[in-house]
Amino acid sequence: MTDDPKEPTRRMPRAQRREQILAAATRAFARAGGFAPTSLDDVAAEAGVTRMILYRHFDSKDALYRAVLDRAGTRMYEATTVDGEITEDTVPYMLHWAAAEPDGFRLLFHHAAREPDYRADIDEAREAMIAVLRPMMSEYTDSEAWAGWGARLATIMVVESIMAWLDAGQPDPDLAVDRVLLAVDGIYNALRDSPGPR
Repeated sequence: MTDDPKEPTRRMPRAQRREQILAAATRAFARAGGFAPTSLDDVAAEAGVTRMILYRHFDSKDALYRAVLDRAGTRMYEATTVDGEITEDTVPYMLHWAAAEPDGFRLLFHHAAREPDYRADIDEAREAMIAVLRPMMSEYTDSEAWAGWGARLATIMVVESIMAWLDAGQPDPDLAVDRVLLAVDGIYNALRDSPGPR
């Protein structure tokens, strides 16, 4: 960061500077543990700019955080869908995106998901994932209640298993995909093989 007024910050095109700030803010917010424990000084230091430059792009810390979450959500969506649709490759794509952008993944599904002012947006994203999975689960059971259970459980399992994999240091990425998919297969099997009336 350049605090010396005699040493001006290198000027970048506005869009490039904004992207640089968002990438740095993603790292800073994830490292500190979310919105509350991260200061604008932390973000400025990570980005190598002054607070004044931050304010040229974002009116407030809240506006910056929301932009960071929007960016992470958009990047995840683009990385995990094909023509906007979930496919059989979505889980591997999500794991590969999380490996490439662990800070964005953690912000979305760990930090922001626990923050009262931001949780609603993350809950909405989870509900969208559940809604997409529900018809797939319905192929294995005639019960809408159990299909909803399976879709909700599969969403939780995918997110939390990827989070646990990141926390473990990202061992064996190719094997990780297989293991996450086997866990999801267990939910399909539980629906299909459940004894008694469906």
